[in-house]
Amino acid sequence: MSAIDLLLEPLQYEFMVRALVTTVIAAVVCAVLSCWLVLIGWSLMGDAVSHAVLPGVVLAYVVGAPFALGALVFGFLAVALIGLIRGTSRVKEDAAIGIVFTTLFALGLVLISVTPSQTDLNHIIFGNILGISTADLVQIAILATVAFVVLIAKRRDLTLYAFDPAHAFAIGLSPRMLGALLLGLLALTAVVALQVAGVILVVAMLIIPGATAYLLTDRFGAMLVLAPVIAAASSVLGIYLSYWLDAASGGLVVVVQGAVFALVYLFSPRQGVLARALSGRRRATAAGMARG
Repeated sequence: MSAIDLLLEPLQYEFMVRALVTTVIAAVVCAVLSCWLVLIGWSLMGDAVSHAVLPGVVLAYVVGAPFALGALVFGFLAVALIGLIRGTSRVKEDAAIGIVFTTLFALGLVLISVTPSQTDLNHIIFGNILGISTADLVQIAILATVAFVVLIAKRRDLTLYAFDPAHAFAIGLSPRMLGALLLGLLALTAVVALQVAGVILVVAMLIIPGATAYLLTDRFGAMLVLAPVIAAASSVLGIYLSYWLDAASGGLVVVVQGAVFALVYLFSPRQGVLARALSGRRRATAAGMARG
């Protein structure tokens, strides 16, 4: 079989085309957001929000509402509860995150176990990208567009907030409002990626692309380009691999993203482990020659 056949055969099926388009959309918007999450250090917050939406999805199924609506409500609820606990008690942020996300995730598991359903709700946990309908694709595209446009429109304020909240406050911006905006976008983006990777793996799409780009460049503008390009390419490769290997699509998308990060971690020209080791050896050699 030729390379052209390898590329074109999966595209004969509508579900594969929908899976590719949906995954690329979700990967791009997640990757753009991940640049700020990595800089601020909010990886754990992404994990929390992605898990906390599970009961919202189950309750939405019970009342016949769109899954995304329930997930959005519980995403914002999780963010509000974390902020409430952190702001009104001695409990620190990491502990508040752990309390809220594990409690809501456990509530979701309980609701799944007691909800009679003809739909396999476990797909929400592990993702069901090959089962995406046209209506789901449209819904994901709309939500992703909203998140993407807001991120790009507010990129300067959000970047200043990520690097120096005190300076942002000094020039009249509200760090509290910018933080709330970023958390709201996090909840929205988690919903976008929910059906691609499931609640367990969503956090990978929210963190890995930004972390990979962070090792490749020192310029934030370049990160905003590199991260979505890497995420989109990894997603396409992951979907193709899942077709030819007959394996889990969401899992392979994340595995490919993780493999790309591993390569960059080892071989990045400036921040890679190998490059830093060689640079250290050259400095040691130069210092030895200077002494002697």
